[in-house]
Amino acid sequence: MGKVTGFMELERLEEGYEPADNRVRHYKEFVIGLSPEDASKQAARCMDCGIPFCNNGCPVNNIIPDFNDLVYQDQWKAALETLHSTNNFPEFTGRICPAPCEAACTLNVNNDAVGIKSIEHAIIDRGWQEGWVVPQPPAQKTGKKVAVVGSGPAGMAAAQQLARAGHDVTVFEKNDRVGGLLRYGIPDFKMEKHHIDRRVAQMQAEGVTFRTGVLVADLPKDVKVTNWARETISPEQLRAEFDAVLLTGGAEQPRDLPVPGRDLAGVHFAMEFLPMQNKVNAGDAFPGQIRADGKHVVVIGGGDTGSDCVGTSNRHGAAGVTQFELMPMPPEHENKPLVWPYWPQKLRTSSSHEEGCDREFAIATKEFIGDNGKVTGVKAVRVEWKDGKMQEVPGSEQVFKADLVLLAMGFVAPIASVLDAFGVSKDARGNAKATTDGVGCYTTNVPGVYAAGDMRRGQSLVVWAIREGRQAARAIDEALMGVTALPR
Repeated sequence: MGKVTGFMELERLEEGYEPADNRVRHYKEFVIGLSPEDASKQAARCMDCGIPFCNNGCPVNNIIPDFNDLVYQDQWKAALETLHSTNNFPEFTGRICPAPCEAACTLNVNNDAVGIKSIEHAIIDRGWQEGWVVPQPPAQKTGKKVAVVGSGPAGMAAAQQLARAGHDVTVFEKNDRVGGLLRYGIPDFKMEKHHIDRRVAQMQAEGVTFRTGVLVADLPKDVKVTNWARETISPEQLRAEFDAVLLTGGAEQPRDLPVPGRDLAGVHFAMEFLPMQNKVNAGDAFPGQIRADGKHVVVIGGGDTGSDCVGTSNRHGAAGVTQFELMPMPPEHENKPLVWPYWPQKLRTSSSHEEGCDREFAIATKEFIGDNGKVTGVKAVRVEWKDGKMQEVPGSEQVFKADLVLLAMGFVAPIASVLDAFGVSKDARGNAKATTDGVGCYTTNVPGVYAAGDMRRGQSLVVWAIREGRQAARAIDEALMGVTALPR
């Protein structure tokens, strides 16, 4: 590496944040990225460790030591080319990926990991600023047509790879804008949507066609189309018009909480709450928007979606936000020799938590309490885990005031209607059954129909969706052409 002793001489530099009091007044991104000088210093901490576990910790296998060294050497354009060789959309992952690569960093064994995510963020932002990110249309067309159902990160990655291989690609999206859960599941303050729009423009210049407001399903003509879709198209029509169909829809079936009072007004799924704000931010009128203004909000679920609900509620002006987590509070610091290079279970405090939130661990919801049909409180009980089983703590019941309850307990599977319409076999979890190994990877039981991303693996990270989209594109290209030059 450029600076052999950098990891001994330089400390980890974190990206900055706009002060909480300021950022809760808007929905714009508030992360202050590293300057080129600071990014170079951070890259100098890369150890040239011989076996870069960060590569395998990263689901898309980013060539991290190489782009770190290029940043240190001030070769930013080459760093961008290296980054793009494995990741179609580093501006997405550089903002919202939890960075498993950093957990696997060799320096993380007994020190602070290299700030890989912040370097990735700096590389791609500079690439856009300098005009280095340009369309890459194919030299020649193959005459083959591929339909991609779903325009989230898996669908976008697959579509871009297939278009660059020369295929005519059409992406079908049921919502009114491209992006899937990136568009309507991720709050704008974590990732503004112009990042998606720029990639869509690039992909259109590369030959990708996007059709929004189209629901792929077998619906009777008298059934109203929902989810903002304007029209339907049948699986039979897609299979007749295209040489291959790739299903890349998100895991959108939320985990419910069937306790007494679930039907009270004011109890909503997170994915009823979050997309509305994103649509309002985009300039859409939404008279029935679910809002947290002046309300006592209880968010049930301690993951990223719950954190997004906390941040959005704070921006609405909630009177207070409490977040429930069923599991015990994890340790503040992991036992690195025990867990490295794997993703550790430790206490993670998000920027949304720092803006204002009471966090309750080892707590279970017993009942929603209401008055005149509206929720007014949540009855909960403390729990403890013995021999792998959850037990309620006697005498620990209490009632939390709640005018709005948001269920953010994860997603169990993709919406079954799409898989059922195509006749795709499902695994025990309700996902499309498709292997990722050997010949015919990402194929389903239906000839010519493939599945990738959340549709195949269930709820997961954006970076896993990009990986699967890229790999599925390679499998489709090879099946259509007999050979493929697309990277795996």
